[in-house]
Amino acid sequence: MNKPLRRIAIFCGLLVLTLLIRDNWIQYVQADELKDDEHNRRVAIERYATPRGDIIVDGKAITGHATTEGDFKYKRTYKDGAMWAPVTGYVSQAFGATQLESIDDGILTGNDDRLFFRNTLDMITGKKREGGNVVTTLNSAAQKAAYDGLKKQGAKGAVVAIEPSTGKILSMASYPSYDPTSIAGSNEAAGEAWNKLQKKNNPDDPMLNRALREVYPPGSTFKVVTAAAALEHGKYDSADEKTDSPLPWTMPGTTTELDNEGDIPCKDATLREALRVSCNTVFGKLGYDLGNDKMLETAKKFGFTEEQFVPVRSSASVFSDGMNDSQVALSSIGQYNTAATPLQMAMVTSAIANNGTLMKPYMVDALQAPNLDTIEKTDPEEMSKPLSADNAQILQSMMETVVEDGTGTNAKIDGVKVGGKTGTAQHGENNSKNPYAWFISYAKAEDGSSPVAVAVVIEDENAVRDDISGGGLAAPIAKNVMEAVIDSKK
Repeated sequence: MNKPLRRIAIFCGLLVLTLLIRDNWIQYVQADELKDDEHNRRVAIERYATPRGDIIVDGKAITGHATTEGDFKYKRTYKDGAMWAPVTGYVSQAFGATQLESIDDGILTGNDDRLFFRNTLDMITGKKREGGNVVTTLNSAAQKAAYDGLKKQGAKGAVVAIEPSTGKILSMASYPSYDPTSIAGSNEAAGEAWNKLQKKNNPDDPMLNRALREVYPPGSTFKVVTAAAALEHGKYDSADEKTDSPLPWTMPGTTTELDNEGDIPCKDATLREALRVSCNTVFGKLGYDLGNDKMLETAKKFGFTEEQFVPVRSSASVFSDGMNDSQVALSSIGQYNTAATPLQMAMVTSAIANNGTLMKPYMVDALQAPNLDTIEKTDPEEMSKPLSADNAQILQSMMETVVEDGTGTNAKIDGVKVGGKTGTAQHGENNSKNPYAWFISYAKAEDGSSPVAVAVVIEDENAVRDDISGGGLAAPIAKNVMEAVIDSKK
């Protein structure tokens, strides 16, 4: 072979080698990256070529599917979509997926690695791939009571209900809400619906999951955390011991007196009486006496300062470090910059109702294969122990007094022991906007166990300011949710 031909042969051989290397690089190194690339339309076409599995509540699917025209054969549908949106999230041919639809997408589409052998057998037999199911812990009656209560109120708000002994989330409602079915497709109607839901076009922000992602000043509901700190750190040993609480009380380092709401008996009041009538002076001074470190320690044990994953992410609730004395006092009555999600306050109530043990909250009970075999089961898990059983029972007796003969009487249930705490949280600069109305509560069975703990928050911008109270706006909703859970267990 002459020299020019040899050079051409070598050059051609290098080209072939380069092509082989590139081909193998694409097939084996970049395969996953290309497969998951958002611009790879084949992936999207395959994703919607078969029906998704379902999200299950009380043994029934709250999701479904419909056929569509074009490349995407199926789209997601939702039953009572607005009611369940804070649980399911959405899956859209045009806008992706959120919450359970996103987190458990592999199971729902049938692409999860744990379904590999089943999918291989189906491929051999020619059977189309099917999606598995996500079985939730939710209680449909409780969810309906929560959502209907918020809708009837007509204001922004949220409800979270938990089973204290396990951490199972029984209800998670947010209002206003949206129907995920309206944005499930990829047509013009879905695009218009999407634009209408965006916060820039809709100030009510219906796609915001207020139960998990919004942090509110908890107001007087936080006083149960301060009471827990006082009991746990030995400041007081009983609910009926008089406290060292002068009236008026000037916050340390200031010339400002801490006000109570109205002329209520707060001077040297017992913890029980102070919680019953909601004394700012008693719990503000308690927080100051305990100090920032002890208050922060107790708040953290209840879950403050950390994000929660249920498995959907919940924003971290706030109790600060490094505050001065007056800031600690205000924070201890749920003011200053203390802030909590409704999930967080349901966790606080749940721990108290469960005799001091906080169970990790969760809302996915099991993941199922298409043939309904269980792939994964969630076991209850202890998260922390914010207070002893003895102190929890003292705090329970105080909260039960609030409902029996205090600010929470609207939560009474015939034949059922109920404990609760109201809250009316300041909102806006210099408290210029309508306050938030809170209510936290639990119901107790005859054997002393608690089937449900609830947190409700209402932000009603249109209400008459003097009509806003946790006992008036939020407590009736909490009562309906608790009754729904109790009735479902009969």
